Amino acid sequence: MSALWSAAEIARATGGTASAVFAAHGVAFDSREVGRGDLFVALRGESSDGHRFAAQAFAQGAAGAIVSERVDGPHILVADTTEALDALARAARARTGARVVGVTGSVGKTGTKEALFACLDRVWPGEVHRSVKSYNNHTGVPLSLSRMPAATRAAVLEMGMNHAGELAVLTRLVRPHVAIVTAIAPAHTAFFSGEEAIADAKGEIFEGLEPGGTAIVPWDSPHRDRLLAAARPHAGRIVTFGRGEGADVRAIEAVRVPAGTFVTAGLGDRELSFTLAPPGDHWVSNALAVLAAVEAVGGDLGLAGLALAEMGGLPGRGARRMVAVEAGEALLIDESYNANPASMRATLAVLAQEPGRHVAVLGEMRELGDASAAYHAGLAEPIRAARVETALLVGEAMAPLAEALDGRVAVVHVPDAAAALDRLRTVIAPGDAVLVKGSNGVGLSRVVAALGGG
Repeated sequence: MSALWSAAEIARATGGTASAVFAAHGVAFDSREVGRGDLFVALRGESSDGHRFAAQAFAQGAAGAIVSERVDGPHILVADTTEALDALARAARARTGARVVGVTGSVGKTGTKEALFACLDRVWPGEVHRSVKSYNNHTGVPLSLSRMPAATRAAVLEMGMNHAGELAVLTRLVRPHVAIVTAIAPAHTAFFSGEEAIADAKGEIFEGLEPGGTAIVPWDSPHRDRLLAAARPHAGRIVTFGRGEGADVRAIEAVRVPAGTFVTAGLGDRELSFTLAPPGDHWVSNALAVLAAVEAVGGDLGLAGLALAEMGGLPGRGARRMVAVEAGEALLIDESYNANPASMRATLAVLAQEPGRHVAVLGEMRELGDASAAYHAGLAEPIRAARVETALLVGEAMAPLAEALDGRVAVVHVPDAAAALDRLRTVIAPGDAVLVKGSNGVGLSRVVAALGGG
């Protein structure tokens, strides 16, 4: 396998000085994730300094490091390691001929990114690159770019933000040929004046489009016109997706079947029918955005349909597993990675379609600002619509929801994930369908793992 980066290439890209000759086959800035042959980037943060972990990185097999102070081991010495990572990302983007897709949105970013990767990997097996996990911020995006091989045919990069102006910086680093906004919904509202401001911030992704690039916009969004206005100055082509009449890529039919959802999509004067494995109306929307992007980069829509039929759920984002309970099993739906009001409603709607008794373990939603209490209380109706018998609510911010449920649903309100696990073990029974969802900081992934779901 050819090297991802040589020491000379890294030094040239970053303006640094190499202490030795080496070749790196990967890039990491978390010393715990360093593998044999990786380049370790020693970032300095507000509460940590990667230089303290350089020895650990080398012990784990790092081929070299980017540092701003000399260390024992092959390294590239630079003035600022964060700026060096950005420079390496720009060099990676500059040397590739890949068709690059950028994905953002209040909900659905990671799922759409993974689905699009699966579809394009059917077309160009082993030649498609993507962001790992949800590395979508000011360090995650340059890390994902720096990991991109020069020979990549297509790349799918997720971009997130929680303040205005952040996406503008990231998209100019990524320089996408295709930019997708999945949806606009209340998320990080503590940092924005309203959904219109969130839409404006998400629309920044179009500012980095390559000349003649394609903007992909949700037709059904109440903020559609705002997004279209943001795209027009930068896009050579705008494609809309959704269920409404007028969308360029439209769901003509979407019917729940045992294997998922059978979808007939219209793309201009063509139709594509496929089975979408992940359940839920939100996944129909994601799939339409994916099809628009596949077409925009010159992929094969038929192969995309096959890939969508075989997609499994992502850990923390819809993965399903039968877990042992007493003498039987229960269905565990793992949505533990993150939550906002829109994604809570979408996954509760998925729970509603499952047979058996419904149990919901719901962690508080964070970064919702002054509207937090109203957003939490507003989940009462979708919980009742999902026929939830027991709602196990986790975190102080869930108090308004506990009050809003008003005795019509059995409510257990606990302070943290450990208490949630203890109470869940006394509630869960064979045949149950259990949804676990909350903001990542609540730590409900530990509940999933303890039950055998991850």
